[in-house]
Amino acid sequence: MCYRVPEAALESATPTVAQSAKRKGLSPQGNFRLLLIGETTSKLGTSVTSVLLPLVAVTTLRASPFMMGLLTAAPWLPWLIIGLPAGAWVDRLAPRRVMLVCNAVSAVAFASVPAAWWLGALTIWQVLGVALLSGAASVFFSTAYSAYLPSLVATADLMDRNAKLQAGEQAARVAGPGLGGLTAQLLGSVPGLLLDAASFVVSSLCLTAIRSGGARPVRGPRRRLSREISDGLRFVVGDPCVRAVTVFGAAVNLAMAGLQAVQVVFLVRTVEVGSGTLGWLVSCGGLGGVLGGLLAGRIARRLGTARALLTIQLAASPFGLLTALAGPGPRLAYFVLGSVVMLAGVVACNVIIVSFRQAHCPPELLGRVTATTLFLNYSTIPVGALLGGALASLLGPRPAMGMATAALVAAGGFLLVTPLRRLRDLPGPPASGRPG
Repeated sequence: MCYRVPEAALESATPTVAQSAKRKGLSPQGNFRLLLIGETTSKLGTSVTSVLLPLVAVTTLRASPFMMGLLTAAPWLPWLIIGLPAGAWVDRLAPRRVMLVCNAVSAVAFASVPAAWWLGALTIWQVLGVALLSGAASVFFSTAYSAYLPSLVATADLMDRNAKLQAGEQAARVAGPGLGGLTAQLLGSVPGLLLDAASFVVSSLCLTAIRSGGARPVRGPRRRLSREISDGLRFVVGDPCVRAVTVFGAAVNLAMAGLQAVQVVFLVRTVEVGSGTLGWLVSCGGLGGVLGGLLAGRIARRLGTARALLTIQLAASPFGLLTALAGPGPRLAYFVLGSVVMLAGVVACNVIIVSFRQAHCPPELLGRVTATTLFLNYSTIPVGALLGGALASLLGPRPAMGMATAALVAAGGFLLVTPLRRLRDLPGPPASGRPG
């Protein structure tokens, strides 16, 4: 759900940071605002590309179904290959510097597609390479990003800031597909990729404009990469609460990947909706995500973070079962209601989990812990997609939708058998910064 520094490390998220930032002429709120603008713009570009890049492959390069499958899997493969060592590498580096390099790599990669097209040299293999390269950059960026936010924001404000970032991301996901389709009509799918390249430039400009100060934590001596990776693994496996939310996140991703693999087929072939109706139906989930991002902090403050996580999951996930009941005409309301509430719950839970991990994990381990949890969470996505497709082929799209949403409900069972069920709040920073 999903959805670090080196020896040159993180700035500390204490009042000293806020005072230092003010002395440099930019408030902590101003720093966060720049981060929010940059990230939302970048996510909008990525959302646009989620429409344009497959269009390039299908309409311009006449890619086969097999190649389209490779293109779909390509951005996720780097998580399985370099996800774990990325955390150790990022913990050795300054997070903002890593983020800037990743933005530059992604911008150049996506700009290379229209450049090659104009030269008459574009091939499907280049498009696959761009998807892989951008996916690898995303591994490092996501890991560094999670470590960078606590250096800008006090621990008490992490929930609110993560909620705003999640709401911005979900809003971008709502607007992106429509903007991508309009861009393809007005500019063409290949030139339209320059918008995504430009979004990474905007993100880098915002990152460069951020001014923050504060002492950096002292790093221990550098050790073998395998030992540093194992530190992150031991922390995730050894901490009961981190282990619980990680397993929960992996289960949710498994169910959601299966759902998304059959959702379009279900709506088009079983419910028989047109392409225009399909677009706004799929966007409903993004609207629910925006709602979940905005409400997560309020619910957590009222109930406590642990109780809120359990309550949101148990209350929202059963609504997903309604999506499998959708049919033509008024019965489309089942899909709308089910997807809005279901996605609101998924995003709200993600806000709580990410904020907990950032506050609870020792700063010198944050890169490795984040990379480990994301590696475990994202590894279930291709499995879920394959299972969803297989179930739809064997049983039909409607039963597959029902089984995928039932799996999402069942994911809450992982939380009920952990110590979280007895807690009001998830634990704060550990007494010791080292894994046991």
